[in-house]
Amino acid sequence: MRHKTPLKLLSLLVILIVIFAVTACAPVPPSSPQATEKSAGDYKIVLLLPGPINDQSWNATNYAGLEKANATLGTKMEYIENVQAADFESTFRNYAERGYDLIMAAGTQFDEAANKVAKDYPNTKFTVVNGMMSEGENVAPIFPKEYEASYIAALIAGEVSPNGQFATIGGFPNDAMEKLLDVYEATAVSVAQERGLADAQATRAYANSWDDVALGKQMAESMIDSGADTLFVYANQVGLGSIQAAKEKGATFIGFSGDQNDVAPGTVVASVAFDFETFYTWTIDMFLKGELAGNMVHQAGIAEGIFNPVYTDAISAEVQAKVDAGMQSVVDGEVDLTTMFKQQ
Repeated sequence: MRHKTPLKLLSLLVILIVIFAVTACAPVPPSSPQATEKSAGDYKIVLLLPGPINDQSWNATNYAGLEKANATLGTKMEYIENVQAADFESTFRNYAERGYDLIMAAGTQFDEAANKVAKDYPNTKFTVVNGMMSEGENVAPIFPKEYEASYIAALIAGEVSPNGQFATIGGFPNDAMEKLLDVYEATAVSVAQERGLADAQATRAYANSWDDVALGKQMAESMIDSGADTLFVYANQVGLGSIQAAKEKGATFIGFSGDQNDVAPGTVVASVAFDFETFYTWTIDMFLKGELAGNMVHQAGIAEGIFNPVYTDAISAEVQAKVDAGMQSVVDGEVDLTTMFKQQ
């Protein structure tokens, strides 16, 4: 004898089957994006500096950028001072192994080590300030067009040099250094000659050091004794020794990369300061937004407001106006500074 399934029971079974099928096929709601997003302070970022943060030059300028970026963006970027050349690669690896998201390093001298190490840590971004090499999707150097800054310095130097005898000292003869000194020397001599100093000339030397203060003093003394009356030095702490020599021997000094006017008042008549507060904030903001692309060099200069002349009372309003006009000519494309490079 067969038993018939009651109609109500059959209907209930059908409903349950339908509910189960709909539930099984329904998409799983995505997790909230806020659950996985990092805040600015969660990113692990570090800056490697080749010298001390109180050098009143390159390292101090970069450190100021770090502080501004942290204050503006809410990041917690760390720093390490006095990283020596022999330790570049191991220091990069140390922070990459510890899972840092962004490793920055201040100076072209870090280029080779950064590009070498980056290949082994694709999840870490490597950014060299003043970097000129980018050989990977995670290598994104930022480059202030320093030859534009040296152009500003030269416009001042050419106007204030007593006899048009210019001396320049660079840290190391890398490509960026040579280009900025090329522009400085050509411009300073040209401006001096326009003032009627027909015998204007520039003498260059390299310290092959960033931190030998005594060497900087010795080199500057020798150049002044040979007739130089206006000095321009871009060699970090080496420059501090050169300023001391200029002060003792009565030469004129044009500060560079940081505001060095107070280092030796009356000797340093003007400086060209790098606004790395703006530069760093711009860079870190791009990184946080995922827009700091690799395989390219990100550049900025006069037009981006990265370089600013800082004057003392020794610089007249007339000279300041000439400098402003010269800077505007770069922005307007009326002057091509790259034509001054000796090696094209």
